[in-house]
Amino acid sequence: MCPGIGGKRNVRRAGNGAVNVHHPETSVELGRSLLRALNNTGISVLYQDPDLRVLWAQNVPPSWSTGDLFGATDDQFLPETEAERVIGAKRAVLESGHPQSLEIHVPAEGGTKWFNIWIDADRNESNVGGVVTTAVDITEQKRREQTLRTLLREVSHRSKNLLAIIQSIATQTGRYSGTIEGFLTRFRGRLQSLASSQDLVTSSNWRGADLNELVSSQVGRYAADPDRSIRLEGINPFLNPNAALHIGLALHELAVNSVSYGALSRPEGRVSLTARLVRHDADGSPPPALELVWTEAIPPGESGGARSKRFGSVALERVVPASLGGTATLDVGSGQLEYRLLVPEGSYEID
Repeated sequence: MCPGIGGKRNVRRAGNGAVNVHHPETSVELGRSLLRALNNTGISVLYQDPDLRVLWAQNVPPSWSTGDLFGATDDQFLPETEAERVIGAKRAVLESGHPQSLEIHVPAEGGTKWFNIWIDADRNESNVGGVVTTAVDITEQKRREQTLRTLLREVSHRSKNLLAIIQSIATQTGRYSGTIEGFLTRFRGRLQSLASSQDLVTSSNWRGADLNELVSSQVGRYAADPDRSIRLEGINPFLNPNAALHIGLALHELAVNSVSYGALSRPEGRVSLTARLVRHDADGSPPPALELVWTEAIPPGESGGARSKRFGSVALERVVPASLGGTATLDVGSGQLEYRLLVPEGSYEID
């Protein structure tokens, strides 16, 4: 007899020589403790007889039942289609004795609940006396998988869009470049512009970028003193990813043009960018479009104006507005360059 413990004890020698002492009372308490511990997990356990009636159940999910399942069969607490699958698997276990597993889903408050189900035979000396079902709630795992699949589809979609933009830039750059060196120089610059805008979009979790930070990213690097050389007027809209990429490309073209031929080629030069909402209807309906206007002084003379007009005009007047579903004009003359881009609703937000 052990002090403080009544009754006999069973002694069994393990294969490694250790002695396992098994107390019947302790075994009962251990079983109870294990069953109580299930309440802190997403694991459920059911025991059913050969007629698949529940003899006992522990930690039953509320989506299955909130009452006592004693004597119930699976079709009484699971949806019909899922109950058919589970019952079929359990009957196969009763017949063969081999375990089965499957995944089921049931409607629940707040959305569908998903479970992994394991079904094992309870064998006695001569036959299978019942089945033990273990169910694990995997709803959060399924939601993470669905979120990951959604993100992967979004990444694939955006990657295809970005590749299409790069292909368009390469085509237009090659068409209007006289030499390989000229093509490479302009193509690298445009890729850097895309990369810079992409960084802003990515840092916002793919929401987009506001206009002011886009200007700072695309134009600021070309100005010796951005605070003095770039004047921003009007509103600061938040651009969606597609608008941020293409407006960033337009700003890059304008900045490179300005450094080469326009205001930013002179220490005292300044450029102005105005953003405002414009109405086309006289009845005062909500503003349908965002208007961006870039203006700067350029050196006088026909040659300077012609070069400014030609440099990047395809991207500014065709590629960018077409990609946004808007319109654009580029006017050069009388000592001034003006670029006007109209961006339709859906490409921006106003706080």
